[in-house]
Amino acid sequence: MAEDLVLDTAIRNWVLIPLSVVMVLIGVLRYFVSKLMRSSQNPDLKIVKEGQVIVRARNLRAAANFIPAKAFRARKAYFTNEENGLLHVPKGQAQNNPQAQMFSDPNMAMDMMKKNLSMIIPQTLTFAWVNFFFSGFVAAKIPFPLTQRFRSMLQNGIDLSTVDVSYVSSRSWYFLNLFGLRGLFSLILGEENATDDTQRMMQMSGFGFDPSKSLGAEKDGLDIIQHDWAMPKFEQRAEAVLRKLVS
Repeated sequence: MAEDLVLDTAIRNWVLIPLSVVMVLIGVLRYFVSKLMRSSQNPDLKIVKEGQVIVRARNLRAAANFIPAKAFRARKAYFTNEENGLLHVPKGQAQNNPQAQMFSDPNMAMDMMKKNLSMIIPQTLTFAWVNFFFSGFVAAKIPFPLTQRFRSMLQNGIDLSTVDVSYVSSRSWYFLNLFGLRGLFSLILGEENATDDTQRMMQMSGFGFDPSKSLGAEKDGLDIIQHDWAMPKFEQRAEAVLRKLVS
């Protein structure tokens, strides 16, 4: 049977609150450091144009049934024409692998290394600090019951199966703050902030943008879409609603 613990107020004052405050301050400091390390680069005009074409093609697919069939066919031919369509990419003009381009460009590789260092070094130092000073503390308790599957996530560093799952260790509290402060940073620093660790880890696993593949995928999506004008259905629905109101 799980045991109920009485948490000392000193743990709250000297472990829980300092750890939370330090995580927020480190996140804000890392944002400004990464902002200083970021080099200003002019975006590639061709890539920007291709991105706008992809957005317009997606909007056409999403709103295809809300325009007449003639207008849809004209727009579809404008995007997917094999001779001069905006989404048509000739085989000889296909771009190289964006990852290979990144490694061939020293400035782009240096920027990627700076971003990774600004994320990895503060996390490593903060985790070492937490593991050295606060290891083994039960820092908080969640006010609702949880299943045993949450034990490994909430009680990292505590090897006691008799402790209730709702108790949170100091090391787990560090990880919860690391991945759960995105909303707070959005309020403090704005929506476009550089402290979203989950998004940056995803970018590390697969970075680079290949416009030729995206253009080809949008072209295939427009080729297979079937137009079904929704305006007659709206008239039938309106007529059914009016008949119900009259009757």
